Amino acid sequence: METELKTNGRFDTAANALCGKIGDCLHALPPEVKNSAQEIRLRAGRPVSLCCTGGIYFLGRSGRLTRCPAEECLTATKEDLDGSFKNICGYSVYSHENEIRNGYITVYGGHRVGICGTAVFKDGNVCGMKDISSINVRVAREVIGCADAIMAELKSSLSGGLLLAGAPSSGKTTILRDIARQLSCGENGESKKVTVVDERGEIAGTYLGVPQNDLGPCCDVLDGYPKAGGIMQAIRALSPQFIVCDELGTQAEASAVEQSLNAGAAVVASIHAGSIEELLKRRQAAGLLRTGAFENIVMLGGKVPGTVSGIYKTGDLLAEDFRLADTYSVGDACGIYGIA
Repeated sequence: METELKTNGRFDTAANALCGKIGDCLHALPPEVKNSAQEIRLRAGRPVSLCCTGGIYFLGRSGRLTRCPAEECLTATKEDLDGSFKNICGYSVYSHENEIRNGYITVYGGHRVGICGTAVFKDGNVCGMKDISSINVRVAREVIGCADAIMAELKSSLSGGLLLAGAPSSGKTTILRDIARQLSCGENGESKKVTVVDERGEIAGTYLGVPQNDLGPCCDVLDGYPKAGGIMQAIRALSPQFIVCDELGTQAEASAVEQSLNAGAAVVASIHAGSIEELLKRRQAAGLLRTGAFENIVMLGGKVPGTVSGIYKTGDLLAEDFRLADTYSVGDACGIYGIA
C-alpha cells in the first residue's frame, strides 16, 4: 500500500475514490494540475470542478480544464454520485454510518471526503444521509519541512505551547502535521513523545489503523476521538510531552487544554481566524489564550497557503490590552506551494 501511494501520487489516490469517466479524466490530467489541486468537487447536475492554488477550474469532457462552466464540461450525474459514494464507503455504507453522520469519510491516502445530502432523522437526531447531492474530495498533502521556519524561530519555546491561527485553507493542518513529525523525529534535538488527537482524521490520515502521513517514530494517534476527550485520554494513558490537535473552539476543549498544561504536556493546536484582531475578538479564542497553555501564536496569511505573516507572544497581547506588541515577522519563509 505504501509503494502504491508513492507511485500514484497524492492526487491519484484521491481520484481513486471517484468512479467511471470522472475518475478516468482526473487520472489523465497533467502533473502540474495534479500538484496544485486541493479539492475535487462533484455536485449533482453541475460541472465537475477542481479547486487549485490558482483558483477554481472545471473539467471538460475531453479532460481539459476551463475557467468557465460551459456546456462541454463534464457534468456529475446522480449515478456518478451514487457510484462514487458506494466506492468511498468500500461498498459497506453501514460500516461508515458514524462518519457519514458527521458529514465526511477518510479514505486510503488520508484524504477526507465531505458528503452532502438529505438528512435522515431518528428520535430527533441525525442518524444518516440519503440522496447524495455533492461530494468534496479534499486532497491530503504532506509537505515535509513546511514548518522549518516556525521551528527555527520558536526553538525551545515550543514547549510553552503554540496556537496556529489562520483562515480556512491557509495551511494550518499541513503545518501542524509537519510540526508533529519534527518533534517525533527529533529533528531539532531529542525525539519527543507526541500524541495527535485526530478527530477528523486529517492530520494522520489513518486508514485501517495505519497513519497514511509521516508523523515520525514517537507519535501516537487517537483517531476519531473528540478533542476534549482525546486530550484527557492522552494525559491518562500515553504520557505525551506534546499533544497536537486541529481546530480548537469549545469550552470543553479549553478546559482539557488547561488540564494538559497542569499535567506537563504542551499543546500545539490550530484555530480559525482571518487575522490577529479577529482572533482576539473571539470569546472562545480569548478563553484559550487565558489558559496559559499557549506561549506563542503563529498567524498564517497571504495569497499562498502556508505563508506565516507573524509570530506573537500571547502574554504581550493579553498584558497590553490586546495591542499587537512585540511581534516579528518571518515573511515568506514558510510559503509553501500547494498546501491544502
